[in-house]
Amino acid sequence: MRAGFGWPSNLGDNTAMATRRGRQAGARTVWAVGCDLGGTTLRVLARDGAGRTRRLRRGAVTVRALPAVLRAVLRRSGLRPAQVGALVVASRGVWTPAERRTAAAALRGLARRVRVVSDVEAARDGALGAAPGILLLAGTGSIALGRGRSGTFARAGGLGPLLGDEGSAFWIGRAWLPIAQRHAGALALRRLALRPDAVARVAALAPSALRAARRGHPVARAIVGGAHAALAELVANLAARLRLRPPVTVSWAGGLLADARFRAGVWNAAREAGLRLAVVAPRGSALDAAVDMAEALTRRRNASA
Repeated sequence: MRAGFGWPSNLGDNTAMATRRGRQAGARTVWAVGCDLGGTTLRVLARDGAGRTRRLRRGAVTVRALPAVLRAVLRRSGLRPAQVGALVVASRGVWTPAERRTAAAALRGLARRVRVVSDVEAARDGALGAAPGILLLAGTGSIALGRGRSGTFARAGGLGPLLGDEGSAFWIGRAWLPIAQRHAGALALRRLALRPDAVARVAALAPSALRAARRGHPVARAIVGGAHAALAELVANLAARLRLRPPVTVSWAGGLLADARFRAGVWNAAREAGLRLAVVAPRGSALDAAVDMAEALTRRRNASA
């Protein structure tokens, strides 16, 4: 796989012969492509009408660099824009309508139809569908998105590393940094701060803080306990604003909450604050939701053709 592009060799349609057959099929084969661009990882899933899939996972890129990356991925996989019925990108950093329009315009030409949504919206849809409840996402950053019984949406957190992201992997890593990097000089820390991937590198310190907390390190335990409380507060904030009746349905997403012991600490903190929860395992991911949206867009286009 060159420069991180292409499709893993064990996932079908991966031989040169299969690629040639796909090119010969032309417009008869229509693919729906979903993309999940998070803080540290880019994931792509393509699926055609016969259920065949192609997948990619690589390090995250900037929103600005995404069009070139996806163009290279599709080209090297043998998928022409005419074969992609719809492309749906669930991305960080695109919350307002203007941001979505700008991102979608940059992707135009990669598929017949293009849509850009917020990654947390896709994660909530993947986890809970249309049901009322709250999706708590904690990875590099943190945010909670809730849906009320009337269909109203509200969010808490998600202001980024400068103004928010309380309880996130970055938040934990930044608090743990003086201990994790206690032997580093001021110049080394300055170089870290100036790196374009500084946030991801600081967030990568979070697992070591969790391990230290479990060994009983007092500073690590205080940091992790603070993260539990901060994330529980996001859930409590939304439950009150949306007037969700207890028990409040809550699900999760993000690499930090994939840690079952850390996740249990968040729910315990919420219950200690007086919140009754009904914890529901996510039905799917943001990537699942994105490719489902792409398939729905493709079907609607075909129906109107």
